[in-house]
Amino acid sequence: MDLTPVNLTEALASFGDVYSPRVVARMNDYDVRVAHVAGEHVWHVHEDTDEFFLVLDGRFDIAMRDADGVESTVGLRKGDVFVVPRGTEHKPSSPGGSILMFEPAGTKSTGDRHEGEIPAHVDSTTGHAL
Repeated sequence: MDLTPVNLTEALASFGDVYSPRVVARMNDYDVRVAHVAGEHVWHVHEDTDEFFLVLDGRFDIAMRDADGVESTVGLRKGDVFVVPRGTEHKPSSPGGSILMFEPAGTKSTGDRHEGEIPAHVDSTTGHAL
Protein backbone atom coordinates (compact mmCIF):
# COMPACT_ATOMS: atom_id res chain seq x y z
CA MET A 1 0.00 0.00 0.00
CA ASP A 2 1.38 3.40 -1.02
CA LEU A 3 0.82 6.01 1.69
CA THR A 4 2.35 8.89 -0.26
CA PRO A 5 -0.10 11.67 -1.15
CA VAL A 6 -0.39 12.78 -4.78
CA ASN A 7 -0.46 16.49 -5.56
CA LEU A 8 -2.71 16.97 -8.59
CA THR A 9 -0.96 20.17 -9.71
CA GLU A 10 2.37 18.34 -9.75
CA ALA A 11 0.84 15.28 -11.40
CA LEU A 12 -0.59 17.38 -14.24
CA ALA A 13 2.70 19.25 -14.63
CA SER A 14 4.53 15.94 -15.15
CA PHE A 15 3.04 15.33 -18.62
CA GLY A 16 1.62 17.36 -21.49
CA ASP A 17 -0.32 14.92 -23.67
CA VAL A 18 -4.03 15.65 -24.08
CA TYR A 19 -6.69 12.97 -23.67
CA SER A 20 -4.05 10.64 -22.24
CA PRO A 21 -5.17 9.98 -18.65
CA ARG A 22 -2.76 9.21 -15.82
CA VAL A 23 -3.82 7.08 -12.85
CA VAL A 24 -3.16 9.10 -9.69
CA ALA A 25 -4.87 6.78 -7.21
CA ARG A 26 -6.82 3.55 -6.90
CA MET A 27 -9.75 2.98 -4.56
CA ASN A 28 -11.23 -0.50 -4.36
CA ASP A 29 -11.68 -1.42 -8.04
CA TYR A 30 -11.72 2.18 -9.27
CA ASP A 31 -9.10 4.40 -10.88
CA VAL A 32 -8.80 8.10 -10.17
CA ARG A 33 -7.34 9.61 -13.35
CA VAL A 34 -6.29 13.09 -14.42
CA ALA A 35 -5.95 14.33 -17.97
CA HIS A 36 -5.25 17.44 -19.97
CA VAL A 37 -8.03 18.17 -22.45
CA ALA A 38 -8.03 20.19 -25.68
CA GLY A 39 -9.86 19.71 -28.94
CA GLU A 40 -12.45 17.05 -29.62
CA HIS A 41 -12.46 13.50 -28.32
CA VAL A 42 -14.47 10.80 -30.13
CA TRP A 43 -18.11 9.74 -29.79
CA HIS A 44 -18.06 6.71 -27.50
CA VAL A 45 -20.07 4.79 -24.93
CA HIS A 46 -19.36 2.86 -21.73
CA GLU A 47 -22.09 0.23 -21.69
CA ASP A 48 -21.71 -0.93 -18.09
CA THR A 49 -20.38 2.00 -16.10
CA ASP A 50 -21.10 5.64 -15.35
CA GLU A 51 -18.24 8.11 -15.92
CA PHE A 52 -17.51 10.84 -13.35
CA PHE A 53 -15.81 14.10 -14.37
CA LEU A 54 -14.49 16.96 -12.22
CA VAL A 55 -13.12 19.98 -14.08
CA LEU A 56 -9.87 21.06 -12.43
CA ASP A 57 -9.11 23.89 -14.83
CA GLY A 58 -10.52 25.48 -17.97
CA ARG A 59 -13.69 24.44 -19.73
CA PHE A 60 -14.93 20.95 -20.63
CA ASP A 61 -18.00 20.23 -22.74
CA ILE A 62 -19.75 16.89 -23.06
CA ALA A 63 -22.06 16.31 -26.00
CA MET A 64 -24.49 13.43 -25.45
CA ARG A 65 -26.93 11.52 -27.65
CA ASP A 66 -30.14 10.02 -26.38
CA ALA A 67 -31.65 6.78 -27.71
CA ASP A 68 -33.39 8.72 -30.52
CA GLY A 69 -30.12 10.33 -31.64
CA VAL A 70 -31.01 13.76 -30.25
CA GLU A 71 -27.89 15.61 -29.10
CA SER A 72 -27.45 17.93 -26.15
CA THR A 73 -24.32 19.44 -24.61
CA VAL A 74 -23.39 20.10 -21.00
CA GLY A 75 -20.82 22.89 -20.52
CA LEU A 76 -18.61 22.50 -17.46
CA ARG A 77 -16.15 24.93 -15.95
CA LYS A 78 -13.58 24.75 -13.14
CA GLY A 79 -15.08 23.13 -10.06
CA ASP A 80 -18.04 21.52 -11.87
CA VAL A 81 -18.76 17.81 -11.60
CA PHE A 82 -20.88 15.73 -13.95
CA VAL A 83 -21.69 12.05 -14.36
CA VAL A 84 -22.35 10.59 -17.80
CA PRO A 85 -24.76 7.69 -17.19
CA ARG A 86 -23.78 4.23 -18.39
CA GLY A 87 -24.90 3.45 -21.90
CA THR A 88 -24.96 7.13 -22.94
CA GLU A 89 -23.11 8.03 -26.13
CA HIS A 90 -20.94 11.06 -25.45
CA LYS A 91 -18.19 13.16 -27.01
CA PRO A 92 -16.02 15.39 -24.83
CA SER A 93 -14.41 18.55 -26.18
CA SER A 94 -12.52 21.46 -24.72
CA PRO A 95 -10.75 24.68 -25.69
CA GLY A 96 -8.21 23.61 -23.03
CA GLY A 97 -8.14 22.53 -19.43
CA SER A 98 -7.70 19.57 -17.13
CA ILE A 99 -10.07 17.03 -15.59
CA LEU A 100 -10.23 14.33 -12.95
CA MET A 101 -12.14 11.13 -13.76
CA PHE A 102 -13.36 8.35 -11.53
CA GLU A 103 -14.17 5.01 -13.17
CA PRO A 104 -13.63 1.26 -12.78
CA ALA A 105 -10.04 0.13 -13.36
CA GLY A 106 -9.62 -1.16 -16.89
CA THR A 107 -12.17 1.23 -18.41
CA LYS A 108 -10.95 2.25 -21.85
CA SER A 109 -10.86 5.99 -22.57
CA THR A 110 -12.57 5.42 -25.93
CA GLY A 111 -15.30 3.26 -24.42
CA ASP A 112 -16.65 -0.16 -25.25
CA ARG A 113 -17.38 1.14 -28.73
CA HIS A 114 -16.65 4.38 -30.53
CA GLU A 115 -17.64 6.13 -33.72
CA GLY A 116 -15.15 6.64 -36.54
CA GLU A 117 -11.40 6.81 -36.45
CA ILE A 118 -9.66 7.79 -33.22
CA PRO A 119 -7.91 11.16 -33.74
CA ALA A 120 -4.12 11.17 -33.30
CA HIS A 121 -4.38 13.42 -30.21
CA VAL A 122 -6.70 10.94 -28.39
CA ASP A 123 -5.00 8.10 -26.53
CA SER A 124 -7.16 4.95 -26.44
CA THR A 125 -5.97 3.61 -23.09
CA THR A 126 -7.03 2.24 -19.72
CA GLY A 127 -4.81 4.90 -18.14
CA HIS A 128 -1.06 5.30 -17.74
CA ALA A 129 0.93 5.16 -14.54
CA LEU A 130 1.88 8.58 -13.27
